[in-house]
Amino acid sequence: MPMRLIRTGDEPIHARSPLRMRLGLATWGLLWTLGGAVAFAVAGRPGWAAACGALAVVTLIDLVLVIRHIRQGPHYQPGRDVPPYAPIAERGRSHGRRRAP
Repeated sequence: MPMRLIRTGDEPIHARSPLRMRLGLATWGLLWTLGGAVAFAVAGRPGWAAACGALAVVTLIDLVLVIRHIRQGPHYQPGRDVPPYAPIAERGRSHGRRRAP
């Protein structure tokens, strides 16, 4: 008999983003794209250097947005002491639904 997983929240509606992981990955990606841009520029490959530079800009924008969300507090990055959202069934049956007459 397969084990049934118990849901701890209504993830499709209020999914939480692992922002600290995204911060690390964006930082790592920024380092690699900047390094690639410099390496391709030194090697005389301006097209590849421009492509890496464009990716570096996109990665930098993502990095800025992640830092902004982290600074906005537990709404975007809850800590271990913040409980998950209550499942829809626990919020009340009439939440967002009309009752039949």
